[in-house]
Amino acid sequence: MMPDLDEYKWIVPDFIWELDEHIDFEKLIKALPDADDLAKLLPDFDKIGESFTSLKGFFSPGYNLVSEVIGASDLLLLLGSPGETAFRATDQGYDNDKQYKKGLLGELILLQQQIQQHEEEARRAAGQYNMGSSQQKRKVSDKEKIDQLQEELLRTQLKYQRMLERLEKENKELRKLVLQRDDKGIHQRKLKKSLIDMYSEVLDILSDYDASYNTQDHLPRVVVVGDQSAGKTSVLEMIAQARIFPRGSGEMMTRSPVKVTLSEGPHHVALFKDSSREFDLTKEEDLAALRNEIEIRMRNSVKEGCTVSTETISLSVKGPGLQRMVLVDLPGVISTVTSGMAPDTKETIFSISKAYMQNPNAIILCIQDGSVDAERSIVTDLVSQMDPQGKRTIFVLTKVDLAEKNVASPSRIQQIIEGKLFPMKALGYFAVVTGKGNSSESIESIKEYEEEFFQNSKLLKTCMLKAHQVTTKNLSLAVSDCFWKMVRESVEQQADAFKATRFNLETEWKNNYPRLRELDRNELFEKAKNEILDEVISLTQVTPKHWEEILQKTLWERVSTHVIENIYLPAAQTMNSGTFNTTVDIKLKQWTDKQLPNKAVERVIQHNALEDRSISDKQQWDAAIHFMEETLQSRLKDTESVIEDMVGPDWKKRWLYWTGRTKEQNIRNETKNELEKLIKCNEEHAAYLANDEVTTVRKNLEARGITVDPCLIKDTWHQIYRRYFLKTALNHCNLCRRGFYYYQRHFVDSELECNDIVLFWRIQRMLAITANTLRQQLTNTEVRRLEKNVKEVLEDFAEDNEKKVKLLTGKRVQLAEDLKKVREIQEKLEAFIEALHQEK
Repeated sequence: MMPDLDEYKWIVPDFIWELDEHIDFEKLIKALPDADDLAKLLPDFDKIGESFTSLKGFFSPGYNLVSEVIGASDLLLLLGSPGETAFRATDQGYDNDKQYKKGLLGELILLQQQIQQHEEEARRAAGQYNMGSSQQKRKVSDKEKIDQLQEELLRTQLKYQRMLERLEKENKELRKLVLQRDDKGIHQRKLKKSLIDMYSEVLDILSDYDASYNTQDHLPRVVVVGDQSAGKTSVLEMIAQARIFPRGSGEMMTRSPVKVTLSEGPHHVALFKDSSREFDLTKEEDLAALRNEIEIRMRNSVKEGCTVSTETISLSVKGPGLQRMVLVDLPGVISTVTSGMAPDTKETIFSISKAYMQNPNAIILCIQDGSVDAERSIVTDLVSQMDPQGKRTIFVLTKVDLAEKNVASPSRIQQIIEGKLFPMKALGYFAVVTGKGNSSESIESIKEYEEEFFQNSKLLKTCMLKAHQVTTKNLSLAVSDCFWKMVRESVEQQADAFKATRFNLETEWKNNYPRLRELDRNELFEKAKNEILDEVISLTQVTPKHWEEILQKTLWERVSTHVIENIYLPAAQTMNSGTFNTTVDIKLKQWTDKQLPNKAVERVIQHNALEDRSISDKQQWDAAIHFMEETLQSRLKDTESVIEDMVGPDWKKRWLYWTGRTKEQNIRNETKNELEKLIKCNEEHAAYLANDEVTTVRKNLEARGITVDPCLIKDTWHQIYRRYFLKTALNHCNLCRRGFYYYQRHFVDSELECNDIVLFWRIQRMLAITANTLRQQLTNTEVRRLEKNVKEVLEDFAEDNEKKVKLLTGKRVQLAEDLKKVREIQEKLEAFIEALHQEK
């Protein structure tokens, strides 16, 4: 029943632990008689006397327990020397400790006197028992004395238990004081990361590791399984000493695995792996916030159409006196899928439980509701399948208070605890009480109720249960011991397995990518991010000329159709230059006032750019001709393509590619030939056909047996005349190359008219001025705004791992990711093993 104080060695001086050399606790436990043997058989009083004699022999000659404890207490308060780290108590604390030592001294002296008294009683009983002549006559009285002795032993055992609990409570307060001082920085030494936190980090990394190289996670953790509403969460809360989980009446509350890392600390707090917020577990408002946060995380982890999730929520709980271990609370096993649940809920819960329990080093904490019939249990069969020999299973019977009231035969509870009722084996069997069913109960009130129940319970008084098999405190100690034993036995084997996996991955990388660096997904993203930002920054190095050329080209692509179709072509149909210029000015004014801001750059262009008609030099004149030729040639190419689609392939393509014309294409081709004859007869023909001309073309085609619709004739004429007009305008551009001289003289005494060249110069100049304005705006403000926006987008991507996984894929990336994780796991495992050896 003594607690495991190995973890306290870093606080208490080394000589305190020399008590182990003088007191053999294992021998003490073996020497004490078993209560069942006393109840069933008549004991040998000689052996009882020898047991008490051996008890006295546990104290080595010359060793004074009382004086040693007193000296230890003094040294604990006054430990240290100048220049070294030491705990120094205040005067008030020293007086309190002196009073505590006096009380402890009295209790220890009383304990020794009781041991001597029991020894004398046992010797007298043994002497009376050895009197052969009166043995049969005193059989009844001896039996009564045996019963009295048995009750006295039980009372003594309970008294020792209470004494140990008081000592542990005092020790807990002392450790809390020490940890608080250490936390405030009184010591000059720097605290290292705790052993259990190092181990928990390894488990967190392993949970994200894709085991594609057959390196399975076989590291120990305590897996808490049980039927729904069996009390799993309540047991876990008692071990964590805080009501941290959301609660519900009969409904499923645990919807995803919750990994809880318990460790010792100066303050009772909880925090999530991915958050820096600490929840103070001594404050009810923080407890409520923590429960709400856990419930929100569970619901967010459940995908649409599902009831439970496989995603693990990682939580760390620290506090004075907590046993160091890692527990995983799983969703409760159900027998029936009720309304509102997904159809595969039962199978999903089974698969999650099996996935955790099939780990050969996982400790299975099997929770069974003691208030219901054992035959209704589902989880016991599941646990028996995963651990048939019971080498890593601890069975816990909850709600024993209700079971004792409701069960007609108390021996049935004994059968459950002894593992005789269920077809399953276990390392140990425990009975606990986790409250009266009121969710508002505090942990302290539940502990008091549990201790009071077992002190008065018939299960202990009639020796159906042993003292070490009851209370969540004893359960916590046993689970922690089992957990660390399993960790020490398996962690080095796991480290070797990951070492081998790392070698295999490194070999694969060298063979496939011998000259490339191992860049994982985050490193590749950072590399791409820097390259993108460099490209954005390089925009400032682009020359103004290059900027303006690109902007001018883009602007012309946006407005060219409107300029050609709605301004140039209608004006070109006029008969003289005066009418041409008037038409152009009117349409340009309409364009700049209404349509240009929407079609170009969404800003009003000053009219001066289009109203200016003065071309200053021959270079500008030639540039305007070149601009006009490029524009007209582009339009002519588009028109030729439209005509070819209308009339079909010519005779060359028909012979080369073995293609033919459709019936409609043949009709359009004949119509095209008739219209071309019309243009040859009148080269100055207007842009539109008169009605009598349409009739003439239709009758000519009908004379050849071709029936044509007037609309088809007009549609074909539009493309034929457009091609003719564009070719004529291009020829006119060639003639105007030498027209700059006549332009300077306003075309006086000249038959050459080049007003269309002036129009395109005005358009070109407007585009140049607009491009220049935009370039200044871009270089001054837009580039910086673009850089800011790109940075924001890249930062959002950097925080979104799902997007990075979606964007950065491939065998090389995945191999680098696996290498990174395996190395991280191996390094953390090695650091943990080293710390484990140092602690040992």
